[in-house]
Amino acid sequence: MSSGERPVSGWVEQNRGFAGILAVTAVSLALRLFALGNRFAHWDEARVGYWILRYQKTGVFQYHADIHGPFFVQVNSILFQLFGASDFMARLPVALITGLLPLAVWLYRDHLRFAEMVGLALFFAVNPILLYYSRFMRNDVLLAALMLFTLGFYLRAYATGKARYLYLGTATMAVAFTTKENVLLYLLSWLGAGALLLDHRLFLARNRERGWTGVFVEYAKRGGRGLWRFAPHLALCLIELFAIVTYFYAPRARGVEGPGLLKAFGDPSMFGAVVSEATLGSWEKLNGQWVGSQEHAYLPYLEHFVSVLEQGALPLLVFAILGFLSARYVDERPRDLVSFAFYWGAVGILGYPLVTDIKAPWNTVHVVAPLAIPAAVGVALLYRWGKEAYEDDDTAATAATALVCLLVVAQVAFPALSIVYLHPQDSQVPTMLGGQQDNKIVQYGQPASGIKPTLEKVQAVSKANQQGTDVLYYGHVDAQSQYIFYVPDESDNDYLRPASSWYNRLPLPWYTEMADATVDSTLKNESLENGNPPVVIARTEKKSDVEPHLSGYIAYDHELTLYGSETTIYIERSALRQANSTT
Repeated sequence: MSSGERPVSGWVEQNRGFAGILAVTAVSLALRLFALGNRFAHWDEARVGYWILRYQKTGVFQYHADIHGPFFVQVNSILFQLFGASDFMARLPVALITGLLPLAVWLYRDHLRFAEMVGLALFFAVNPILLYYSRFMRNDVLLAALMLFTLGFYLRAYATGKARYLYLGTATMAVAFTTKENVLLYLLSWLGAGALLLDHRLFLARNRERGWTGVFVEYAKRGGRGLWRFAPHLALCLIELFAIVTYFYAPRARGVEGPGLLKAFGDPSMFGAVVSEATLGSWEKLNGQWVGSQEHAYLPYLEHFVSVLEQGALPLLVFAILGFLSARYVDERPRDLVSFAFYWGAVGILGYPLVTDIKAPWNTVHVVAPLAIPAAVGVALLYRWGKEAYEDDDTAATAATALVCLLVVAQVAFPALSIVYLHPQDSQVPTMLGGQQDNKIVQYGQPASGIKPTLEKVQAVSKANQQGTDVLYYGHVDAQSQYIFYVPDESDNDYLRPASSWYNRLPLPWYTEMADATVDSTLKNESLENGNPPVVIARTEKKSDVEPHLSGYIAYDHELTLYGSETTIYIERSALRQANSTT
């Protein structure tokens, strides 16, 4: 080793905090990438994945608020083109970005101690709710991670005066705007938390010589100086934000009429219409889809929200309260970041059950992520108590602290292992004390376990079939006079929005589209015999109608959701033998 080289151990010792965060980040990535493609796609993953594949084929895209932001459409379409579509590849962007979330902790080093930073990185890495939905093609954990990076970059910009952090924070916030409309709730939460922090200062100053008005003027001047310091860069940051958001939301219109981003490069006069559709048009669609649409009883949604937190984040919640109280009343003065994050997360517990449209456990992500900051302070406090007890040879206190730590580890590790890896598609999961309990973290739209091998057979048969229909849905009319499975014109499913009965098929269309299967549907029994389709799919309740016409088929019974959607997939024996012989 040359004299100019520094031993690795020496670097680790001098950069202990960063080295610890790097180690946790490596674990975080490994946990998210391990067996990432094993779980069968959720209903929500499948519909977005299907539209990405359709976008690849048609070149047509317009923002639709019901599938949230266009991040996956634009990013995953490139990944699918380069590496092929799969469950693994669909989830990879979320797994990578959220797997790197522990690195964001280093941006908060001006506000957190070493033990607190390591605790925060661990919460980001292993919390069961964050971990489960980091292995899921949904925007929620992605949004939370991007906004945590954004806040960290802005805090570093303020602390250091370096504009590069301002540009990085603007970039991550711009990408956050392309994920989900909840980004607006983040900004409102930040404004509210900031107002409470200011109120702290004004309340404490009410009896001082300058009074609260003098303190208010001082903070206004300080804020003005901060803005003035970055004045040359703020306009560029706005342009950066506008450019990224416009690129993602801009319509694509290959081969059809109307404005499109790529078309505009050949006809610059179209750029105005493209920008207008990407910005004002998207805003109008957002208002039309979500504003005023969450009309439901509040308490059942709150109860469900809290039950998910109890199952997947109870230790985090307890330590968040402990950390907030200690930072507010034990330290010499309240710590702004800890209070800010606690207010941000606490208001979400009350607010998300009000604004959400369904009982979705992934919404708890937006509470868990900010509350991890005060929780890390609480964990570090427990660590300091244990360390002091050990140094003082206080055997009883040391043992008590160790016992609490073991219980906390068990409360985190058991649901993480059980729900994330062993039972990611089950409605019931084991308890630590034996027995079973409802799986609150897994959402209803997740198909029950066991369906994936059957769909692999369907894909193989569809690829091997050389003529006619590959997959035929046998539909019927339900008690509300609505079609189930049957779509009168299958070409309606080529573009958003499809026929409402198409949604009954989810998540199957994602897998049949990956296999480039020719799909049709019927209401008539005779159609089951015409053309001899190798795969027929029907609700299990219709078995008596279809099985007399399906001699030579193997029946596979599955649930397309956790429960209540019993569906039978019929695969022709000869077609299955042919598919097996070609693989």
